[in-house]
Amino acid sequence: MNVHAPALAQTQQFDEPTTVFASDVVGDLSQFPKRLSPKYFYDAAGSELFEQITVLPEYYPTRTELGILRSRGDEIAALIPKGAALVEFGAGATTKVRLLLERCEFGAYVPVDISGEFLNAQAAGLRRDFPDLATYPVAADFTAPFALPDAIEGMPKVGFFPGSTLGNFEPHEARAFLRSAREILGEGAQMIIGVDLEKNERVLYDAYNDAAGVTARFNLNVLVRINRELGANFDVSSFMHRSVYNRERHRIEMHLIAKKAQSVRILGRNFSFRPGESIHTESSYKYSLERFTTLAHNSGWSVRESWTDEDRMFSVHALTAAE
Repeated sequence: MNVHAPALAQTQQFDEPTTVFASDVVGDLSQFPKRLSPKYFYDAAGSELFEQITVLPEYYPTRTELGILRSRGDEIAALIPKGAALVEFGAGATTKVRLLLERCEFGAYVPVDISGEFLNAQAAGLRRDFPDLATYPVAADFTAPFALPDAIEGMPKVGFFPGSTLGNFEPHEARAFLRSAREILGEGAQMIIGVDLEKNERVLYDAYNDAAGVTARFNLNVLVRINRELGANFDVSSFMHRSVYNRERHRIEMHLIAKKAQSVRILGRNFSFRPGESIHTESSYKYSLERFTTLAHNSGWSVRESWTDEDRMFSVHALTAAE
């Protein structure tokens, strides 16, 4: 139970998702150091900004993963049972999932995402292009338990989690997500998952500090969202984007840095910022193949197959639920 939610609900009338958002924001900004959950990047504007990031020249993960899915698509398809339901956790743009839908005979597609508006727009496009595929979008926080549609109950389940989103979780959160996904998908489940790999630090730095500043706008947009949805008064221009590589923890860290001393009011609470103080908005862990295999094993999955690009920048794995 979220202890902040009742008090916030009394302060202002919100629907349930916004009440949870409000509770998380107040709770996370009350911590030291301050933080915000990366799942709140993805309102409609944030989702669109992220799609712009994926085509930037510095941002290698999307094009590299797409290359693996294209070149190894037939091998991946051979592992998936005919008539299975494909459940995509954190479904964004449909570019990657289309590569699976074109090669496999799925019985249904279930995209799951926290941004319902963006989700429904993408699902509508898929229905036009795959009119014979039953599509059941689910607006939900995929990091928490949710119910699958009754219509797919009797189908084998295959999870799809591309884009290295697993790296945004702390290691204990990654284990919890993988265990939760195994529970949601049920007995005999499979999963196709993308995992970013360790590599040259300059490549990583450039990928999260693009010259066009799109990643900076994406990061700052979470403050815009808090202002809009929670009535806060962040001066967004008083914060700047910063990404650094933490070598010891194998992760890129994204921060919003206060340019000056300031006070922000959110739902009756004041939050003070010192010059240079950080809000930690995202971590992106980078794995070795061995460390990911261990993580999967400790989360109730077995790695059936793994594929990488020639430069071993990125990896795609086929998992099966361990007995």
